[in-house]
Amino acid sequence: MPSLTRRISPWFLLILGVTLLGGVLAAAAVPTRSGVLATSGIFVLVLGGWVVSLCLHEYGHAVTAYRGGDTSVAAKGYLTLDVRRYADPGLSLVLPLIILLIGGLPLPGGAVWINQWALRSRARRSAVSLAGPAANLALGIVLIITVAAFPGMPLPVAAGLSALAYFQIIAFVLNMLPVPGLDGWGALEPYLSAPARRLGERVRPWAPFVLLALLLFVPGVSALFFAATQLLFGAAGGDQELFRLGYSAMFFWRNL
Repeated sequence: MPSLTRRISPWFLLILGVTLLGGVLAAAAVPTRSGVLATSGIFVLVLGGWVVSLCLHEYGHAVTAYRGGDTSVAAKGYLTLDVRRYADPGLSLVLPLIILLIGGLPLPGGAVWINQWALRSRARRSAVSLAGPAANLALGIVLIITVAAFPGMPLPVAAGLSALAYFQIIAFVLNMLPVPGLDGWGALEPYLSAPARRLGERVRPWAPFVLLALLLFVPGVSALFFAATQLLFGAAGGDQELFRLGYSAMFFWRNL
């Protein structure tokens, strides 16, 4: 790749720095025995890490498209990990952030515009859709392994990383659902019949919102979804107790 495509945006480094600051605050809470400091650190760590994962998710789409034939993604700045390139301030950051804080669902908040006609094959188009969720899954597994590999890390840090890992598992499962507008549908779409693709185009604008409403407001559906994601988190080696500590700190106002 040209050097331009490998340049990392200062905005991404800033977000990464904020995430690391959250980890430092969480670690500093141990000697001071400050519950407020631990909660604040976990909150910053998880939120900052979620924005980092959003960049990695969209970068996964973009770099796979670039390698598949759509070189326009480089000119659009998608390969610089610049969150501003992926995001509309309202729909891509604020709304997903609100949904995350209210319902615990880490929605895919960004978007990259891919020239599907430039991709060399149906398999390439499918791979572009799969690359984003794969980035979430890979990050989740890396975080799980990191927590397991360093059992002596401060408890608030381990709890925050575990909660962040769990959110990556949720994002992976959510994105892989075969719903028009989500990556799971995008991976299947190149192989569907023309009528099925036309139907998907018609329902794409509102189908994700119907799914979101089901997950947020229908208890049976949400319980099943979260049970499945927790099962997958545990199967990947995630520590359920640490995740619950981090999750509780992340949503501290629910315990007030």
